[in-house]
Amino acid sequence: MSVAKDLPTPEGVIFPDSDLYKYSDEPPLETYLHLQQMLLLLKCLEWWWRDQQHFNDFFAAGNITIYYSQRQRKSEDFRGPDFFVVLNTQNQTRDSWVVWEEDGKYPNLIIELLSPTTASVDKGLKKQIYQDIFRTPEYFWFDPKNLEFAGFILLGGTYQPIEPNPQGLLWSQQLSLYLGVYESKLRYFTAEGQLIPTPEEFAQQQQQYAEQEKQRAEQQQQKAERLAAKLRELGIDPENL
Repeated sequence: MSVAKDLPTPEGVIFPDSDLYKYSDEPPLETYLHLQQMLLLLKCLEWWWRDQQHFNDFFAAGNITIYYSQRQRKSEDFRGPDFFVVLNTQNQTRDSWVVWEEDGKYPNLIIELLSPTTASVDKGLKKQIYQDIFRTPEYFWFDPKNLEFAGFILLGGTYQPIEPNPQGLLWSQQLSLYLGVYESKLRYFTAEGQLIPTPEEFAQQQQQYAEQEKQRAEQQQQKAERLAAKLRELGIDPENL
């Protein structure tokens, strides 16, 4: 990770407020579909890491501004990622990510959600910034509408495509998880290729498991009762066995 250099102030450049962390300049996400996808990425990662040490030392967010230079001007060309994760940092609420107030840390992983109005910037300018300035180790993009999905890993200072496994999943070294498309959504998968559930999906799985266990217990009870009845027919008291 690199730290933004403190260069002399060019004439006419406006310094950002010292309270940048209090707000974000990000515009609303393109569509409700994009919003759902961003929230899904956030929810599932926090859920998966809830009982792990990661939960206490990472920050994940979506659609907030990253300020990476104290000489940075507000720009319509570049604001911030749709989703990013910073590892080895305090897990606390932030409304913006201000690099010089975060020990010079940049995101470890970034995901952009493509749309017709942002795709060219996401694949061009933003990718260049993430590669050359942020030095973000992994960059992914996903289109919630046409399901275009690609990932890149920083090797020798240049993003190289991440090759999919036989199931079409892309491995993230930063998360130690796969990323892939499942039911038209970008989802996380374990190293074994198992889908990481949402909290709601997990609760439903637990309910189904509990119902199956209840049915199994009822079947065992019925079987025991039939056996006891058969023994009584034969003049044998099952209580004395």
